[in-house]
Amino acid sequence: MVASTCGVPRLPTNVPSPRFRASRAVEFRRVLGLGFVVGGGYFAGTLYWLVDVVVVFGGLSGVIAWTVTGLLVAFLASFPALSLLGTAMAVMRWGGVGLFWAPVFWVSGELARTYLFGGFPWVLLGYTQATVLPVAQLASIGGVYSLSALVALVATCLAYAALVPGRPRILALSGGLAVVLVVTGWGWARLEASSRLGMGDPVVVALVQGNVAQEDKWDPRMRGEILTRYLEMSRAATARGATLVVWPESSTPFYFEEDRAGAEAIRELARTTGAHLLIGSDQVERSPEYRLYNAAFHVRPDGEAGEVYRKIHLVPFGEYVPFQQLLPFVNPLVDSVSHFSPGTGPQTFRIGNRLATTAICYEVVYPALIGQSVEAGSQLLTTITNDAWYGHSSAPVQHFEQAAVRAIEQGRYLIRAANTGISGVVDPYGRIVRRSGLFVPETIVETVRFIDVPTVYGRVGDLFAYLCVLSSVVAILATARDEETP
Repeated sequence: MVASTCGVPRLPTNVPSPRFRASRAVEFRRVLGLGFVVGGGYFAGTLYWLVDVVVVFGGLSGVIAWTVTGLLVAFLASFPALSLLGTAMAVMRWGGVGLFWAPVFWVSGELARTYLFGGFPWVLLGYTQATVLPVAQLASIGGVYSLSALVALVATCLAYAALVPGRPRILALSGGLAVVLVVTGWGWARLEASSRLGMGDPVVVALVQGNVAQEDKWDPRMRGEILTRYLEMSRAATARGATLVVWPESSTPFYFEEDRAGAEAIRELARTTGAHLLIGSDQVERSPEYRLYNAAFHVRPDGEAGEVYRKIHLVPFGEYVPFQQLLPFVNPLVDSVSHFSPGTGPQTFRIGNRLATTAICYEVVYPALIGQSVEAGSQLLTTITNDAWYGHSSAPVQHFEQAAVRAIEQGRYLIRAANTGISGVVDPYGRIVRRSGLFVPETIVETVRFIDVPTVYGRVGDLFAYLCVLSSVVAILATARDEETP
């Protein structure tokens, strides 16, 4: 009942018998199981640091922390599992060549993971190429999803070559190599040209990394020391020519709009230095109902308050607890989490006659959100974060490298201020101009440029990823139709 092409099962042309359907159901369950194993390893190996975060800052026991992390890993693993299932369906429909649907289904799964249930697009496959700059330039056309497709395509060519003999094997290997060489060659040429480095108006920026321990930030005894540290580091930066000073997420040990003395000290800093300040601080809205926002405030050179950006994508289990009724054992975490409200859209900050925007914390891993900022007119990308939660794990490095891909996608400079690191400046091609160390107070002063020329990706957004989703739907419908057709 089952034909075979290149050693891989394929659906027969006649109506499948009940026995065939049963055997196929068994195979599909096996495929899903393998997909969960692969996905579980993928996410457990990259999100292992969540356990310590939940234990140390969430107040949960080790057992419950492992349970919560395990549930998240299992949920995330469902996306590669379903992608693998789609590939298996394509193989059954088209034989061995159906393997080449794997990149399409993988990207579709990543796009779904970006949006479903609030989304969690951490460590997409394409980020593995963040430091392979010639290859990473592809993101300027198709975004990080195109990088994911490229990595999946190379893996598919290798898998296909391992399964088939003779000429098809040679074609798979040579085809994969050709794609990599073309992408890499074009990327090298783009890096060599680096035409964007001469575009736009220059501005000297300063990133202030205060290195405040998480347990000290809201200690009233540390308030004066923390504020003084940021003020002195900022004055030193402006003495080196900085006209835009950026503080990290929630850097003030008080609510900026609620503490007159603290706010006045910051305003005086702006007045005496003539610099624009972009500072992270929480914001309270008491009418018509009480709301708390994770925000970024613009303080103009005259000391007056400018625009305010409210964080849109909140961190699950960090700024809100999803599915509280379904997870009663996380009550201690609920008590320790500040319940923030989300903002409603991007906000530009006017720096002289130019526009900049910011993303707060892990918002920077949402490609479309940064795209919306550029559509709103942003010529300089900034992101502020507090990665103190993650300790000396790989999380700060993961976070920084994902942020760097946004610079390539949009062809803009990206500057990142982090409380404990990694702070840094990334040029429009993903090159690290300068970066800080971890858990050290440090100030970075560099010249960047306001750029208003869009990349291809800046014009079309995630069109490539959505085309993958459309293609996946067509492929699944084709396999379902063939099963029903006598």
